[in-house]
Amino acid sequence: MPSLEQTQEKVVFGLDIGTRSVVGTVGFMKDGVFNVIAQNVQKHSTRAMLDGQIHDIGKVGATIKVVKEHLEQDTDIHLTEVCIAAAGRVLRTKKTTYDYEYPDGHEITDEDIYNLDSSAVEKAYTEFIAENTSDVKFYLVGYSVMHYYLDGYQIANLEGHNAGKVSVELIATFLPDDCIDGLYKACERAELTVANVTLEPIAAMMVAIPDRFRMLNLALIDVGAGTSDICITNDGTITAYGMLPVAGDSITEIIARHCLVDFNTADQIKIDASSNDKVTYMDIMGLEKTITTKEINKVIKPHIDEMAAQVTEAVMKLNGDKPVSAVFVVGGGGCVPGYTQAIAKKMKIPEERVALRGSEVMNNINFMMEEGDIKRDSLLVTPLGICYSYYEECNNFVFVSFNGTQTKLYDNGKLAVVDAAMQAEFPNEDLFPKRGEELVFTVNDKEKVVRGEAGEGAVITLNGKPADIHSKIHANDIIEVKSSTAGEPGRADINSIPEFKSTFSVNVNGKNIDAPKLATVNGEQQTRFYDIQPGDDIKILDYETAEQIAALMDIELTPDTIITVNNEVADKDTRVYENFKVEFKDREEAIMDYYKDFDDNSKGVPEKGSFAALPDDDGEYERNMAARDEALAQKALEEAMNAENVENAEAIEGTDVAEGTETSGENGDIIPIKRVLPHDLHVIVNNEQITLHGKAEYVFVDVFDAIDFDLSQPKGRAIVTLLNGSTPDYMQKLGEGDKLEIYWQENIV
Repeated sequence: MPSLEQTQEKVVFGLDIGTRSVVGTVGFMKDGVFNVIAQNVQKHSTRAMLDGQIHDIGKVGATIKVVKEHLEQDTDIHLTEVCIAAAGRVLRTKKTTYDYEYPDGHEITDEDIYNLDSSAVEKAYTEFIAENTSDVKFYLVGYSVMHYYLDGYQIANLEGHNAGKVSVELIATFLPDDCIDGLYKACERAELTVANVTLEPIAAMMVAIPDRFRMLNLALIDVGAGTSDICITNDGTITAYGMLPVAGDSITEIIARHCLVDFNTADQIKIDASSNDKVTYMDIMGLEKTITTKEINKVIKPHIDEMAAQVTEAVMKLNGDKPVSAVFVVGGGGCVPGYTQAIAKKMKIPEERVALRGSEVMNNINFMMEEGDIKRDSLLVTPLGICYSYYEECNNFVFVSFNGTQTKLYDNGKLAVVDAAMQAEFPNEDLFPKRGEELVFTVNDKEKVVRGEAGEGAVITLNGKPADIHSKIHANDIIEVKSSTAGEPGRADINSIPEFKSTFSVNVNGKNIDAPKLATVNGEQQTRFYDIQPGDDIKILDYETAEQIAALMDIELTPDTIITVNNEVADKDTRVYENFKVEFKDREEAIMDYYKDFDDNSKGVPEKGSFAALPDDDGEYERNMAARDEALAQKALEEAMNAENVENAEAIEGTDVAEGTETSGENGDIIPIKRVLPHDLHVIVNNEQITLHGKAEYVFVDVFDAIDFDLSQPKGRAIVTLLNGSTPDYMQKLGEGDKLEIYWQENIV
């Protein structure tokens, strides 16, 4: 008949892996009573463990396997999962509080309490890891709830209450990785999976000090072979944990040296002396010897006193530098005569308040098998507590394979791929798509950033199937993560700059066109196809040159091409702004047009070197100009004499004088005759470009004809006018590109 499966029978298999022996217990909980159906004890054949730490995993694993096989034979149950406890070597603790607020009307359930505890444990774990400055990896091995709170008030049990703000205060315990790792590997050698791990003093507390006693200030000392683990209670909760690497083995070593025997023989002498007046043994010389219990006690007394002093000091330190009200001692190492009395003396409390705890705390333990040699003493407290802890804590570490490496995780019931990645120290940035390098440059002195393209996210498989970082994981899962990739770096060309896409209107040969703005990169002009480089300094210009306008219009410039900008002779480098008028003409065509316009006197005499003053060899220019000088002078004089006011005459004086031309005014004054050419003027008024039309020259007051500024309806106590930052005369002459400011000065209240 095949053996039954452990999961079918719902039994708990607990192992107390001690320094000197391994105790296995199989049982189940029913109606608050733990029923023990089998128990087995096996001693280590060698000193494979020291001070609670496994030194020889193979030998300890072999001992565990023997215990397992005996229990399977006794129960006819196939054991696959085991609960274990760790000794408190290099123990660390962390207290934390976790708060959670539920919606109105929510009734707290067991699941809510479990989630609250789990969240607090996770918080404690995170805080501890953040504070751990050593290179040693620590793992959480247990926790104890100190207090629950409902809306800020302490409460014993949250279940069934209408939720508001709930809180839990707990103390979490941590041990180095090597302490836990050795225990796990030893269990694996015996083909067992760890279902729960706790701390030995927590396990002992489960049995030795029930909840109803924890309102008292008590200390529990679990004295094993290699360590003395300490637990303190007060105000209904566990308040502190501690450990000392001094216990029963140190006493055995003293006996071995005194009796000149090996360690195992000395350990047997110690055990026999606890129930006999004298012990006979064989020393290493092969001689039979006899020693009295009285002599043994005398030999070990100084060390027992030292052990008691050390544990008393540790207890008082954990208890706020004051003695506890009572001390409970469990474990084989605490059975040594005189130990409890020495503690009472050192702590200065009555001897009856320091006592071994055994059968008197096992009222809720039912041994279903024939007890035989099993004694209900202090040695069984911790093994039974390990089984109890499965029901109370059910916390566990699980192992998964992450990129081929075994990774251990604290199982809070909500593990995902991302948790395994963090524990394996897989770079967080390698999980998520990476953007390519940003392209940073400036446009008109303003920084611009073009983000790189997003790459591909990490490729994750869970047990061979596609997964993501949020996929749930379980023990023994196989996780493979291929790092995410970076996208292409940020790229841009000049054509992609928003400022560059804007155009400005120009009149070219009588036709309005939209001309693109120019761009320079680091002082050099570039086309719209230029690929921008990191750190480039780009300037978007609000003009083009006459040559660029010609290229835009596919006009070929030759030595005979005449260029005018706003009716004035220009060259190919002349800047052309918004609303400028540009003309490109052949030299002969330009002269004919000029002479044609001359007949209606709309133009003055062309100066030598202008588009109408074409140099030649036969003196044509001089002859033509001489014939017209007198007519032009007379026309200019008539216009001046007929002017309505002096300002018009003054306006004439502001222009350039035609060469060798002058006439007389009414009073005989000499009035130079000027060449007056109507043209547009571009100025900036209140940060907006304004174009003035139809005059040869412009003064400040002309701007009011081109802007919306009502002088008849004052909106302040005075008008503020500025020309290029200075206060102007209203008749002050304006030039191309001047900057003007005109606004009402606010009233002062």
